[in-house]
Amino acid sequence: MIDLIKECSAAQNIGISGHIRPDGDCIGSTLSLCLYLRKVFPEKRVDLFLEPYAEAFQDVEGIDAIDHSFQGADHYDVYFCVDCGKDRLGDAEALFDAAEKTINIDHHISNKNGCGDVNYVEPEASSASELVFDLLDPGYIDAKIAAAIYMGIVHDTGIFQYSSTSPKTMRIAAQLMEYGFDFSQLIDKTFNEKTYHQDQIMGRALLESILFMDGRCIFSAIDHKTMEFYDVCGKDMEGIVSRLRETKGVECAIFMYEYEPLTYKVSLRSCGKVDVAKVAAIFGGGGHVRAAGCTINGTVHDVINNLSVHIEKQLEG
Repeated sequence: MIDLIKECSAAQNIGISGHIRPDGDCIGSTLSLCLYLRKVFPEKRVDLFLEPYAEAFQDVEGIDAIDHSFQGADHYDVYFCVDCGKDRLGDAEALFDAAEKTINIDHHISNKNGCGDVNYVEPEASSASELVFDLLDPGYIDAKIAAAIYMGIVHDTGIFQYSSTSPKTMRIAAQLMEYGFDFSQLIDKTFNEKTYHQDQIMGRALLESILFMDGRCIFSAIDHKTMEFYDVCGKDMEGIVSRLRETKGVECAIFMYEYEPLTYKVSLRSCGKVDVAKVAAIFGGGGHVRAAGCTINGTVHDVINNLSVHIEKQLEG
């Protein structure tokens, strides 16, 4: 366990970043950590750098603490890498590498050894937000910090339905609710609510999905031309792969979208028989047993054929 106050007490400049294409847990964990450290150390500079986030998060309290510029202090005494290894920090990797002390907080098994001078990596945890909660002094937590942590947990547990949800997760959620924020509205606004264009692209993806491997797998792909037609980007694809996984009889779901010519961002979800983290790792990605992702070059058929070989081995094993 890390003593955050001790680790940061001598620092004047503190930086925080999470992974590229930030999701709810990435935003919740990094934002709560930033707000907490600013409260504990009002005299210190605490910067939070993330790539632009989905529109759904724009009204989260405290969200304006996030800086998209990656132009902060000349040097950071302490830099946090949260919810990923440093190879997924994007533009923040250089800031992390240049820092005097680096701290890694993560729950991805693909990063089980950590990437910092100091590491708190627990692959069994439901979310990075749960791990951040472990490290906070309750005396400094307020409604804004609690809401950010709660949001992160909600997003990475699928509102407490994924297998990573533990009794500890539920106890933490209960403690957070005691701070009095509107948890129902938070879930609706950041998790459930979709724009019209997001609904359209979800419908298109489901309509064109294909079952294979005797109905045990399903995939759908959206090319760049289709994304332009519906005026959507990668941030608008949240939730599609999870909906595909809910198809009756399916053990593994694949969703991909083209973000560069013949380059696909691939999301994998499993019901448990397939360790998709192992599959993703083969292609330079990572994640968890039931949820993982990677980037693969080639046509849609190339991507599916390459993934299928490894998925089928696990299903038949």
